[in-house]
Amino acid sequence: MVEKTKGRKEEVVTREFTINLHKRLHGCTFKKKAPKAIKEIRKFAEKAMGTKDVRVDVKLNKQIWSRGIRSVPKRVRVRIARRRNDDEDAKEELYSLVTVAEIPPEGLRGLGTKVIEDED
Repeated sequence: MVEKTKGRKEEVVTREFTINLHKRLHGCTFKKKAPKAIKEIRKFAEKAMGTKDVRVDVKLNKQIWSRGIRSVPKRVRVRIARRRNDDEDAKEELYSLVTVAEIPPEGLRGLGTKVIEDED
């Protein structure tokens, strides 16, 4: 099967996003908010990075669950890194790693998508 992307999805890149969970969890039962928030973060990362394999960091999971199952944060700033898969027997050649990004003291207002340059 030949991929129809023109090299855009194959590159390794890191970006920072602000995800509005309040919008995505509207109408969700209060006992399912935190699990649904994790699923919505996975769905967002899959769409933004174009990879089926999305891995959520433990610290991000703890931040979502920190106020309990029903009081998830309205917005969360995440850093999504598309990386190359090292396993030889992996189905996908790329995966996305979603981690928590630092929130500036002035808040999340006005922060758009930011491309992070490689540190290594």
